[in-house]
Amino acid sequence: MKRSFLLPLLLLAAACGVARAEKADTTKPTNIEADQMVYDDVRQVKTFTGNVVLTRGTLLIKAGRVVLTTDQYGYEYAVLYAAQGALASFRQKRDGGPDLWIEGQAERIEYSEQTEISKLFNRAHIQRMDGKRVTDEVNGEFISYDSRAEFYSVNNSASGESKPGAGRITAVIQPKNPPPAQAAPQPQPAQPAQPGKGQ
Repeated sequence: MKRSFLLPLLLLAAACGVARAEKADTTKPTNIEADQMVYDDVRQVKTFTGNVVLTRGTLLIKAGRVVLTTDQYGYEYAVLYAAQGALASFRQKRDGGPDLWIEGQAERIEYSEQTEISKLFNRAHIQRMDGKRVTDEVNGEFISYDSRAEFYSVNNSASGESKPGAGRITAVIQPKNPPPAQAAPQPQPAQPAQPGKGQ
């Protein structure tokens, strides 16, 4: 049986540097809530519509609609669509520390289990976090991540090509080891007055 699309989808984390989704999530059940589900057994297509929420361990995905297609070899292809006026989003804990997270959002997110390539289209954004502190983030109209090669690209148009005049991508990469905060000098305890001095 092939593994679920959900964990590799979030290997998008490396779009901001090497980052692995929490391995323990692969052993957890997948829970899906939606207003409606349609399952076409002949075509092997499952469609979840209306305030879709998928959870698996630390993984949380929210979208207006999610379409899962299974090919003849058992590989899954997933497409997450944003609800009108919103963005499809994901959040997952990363291995490597007690409070490391990856978050991403776009109008549409596609993942191919066979190629292990994830694509975010239109208003695409990915950020890595240490607790609540954002450590790295990228923005563009298109973000593609190949989890096998740990290779990503960010482009200024949803076609996957950068085009002159189509806008700019942005990246903010924080220092790996931020300088320590300056500690305030500790107040010295008051010295008791010594007899005979200053009297």
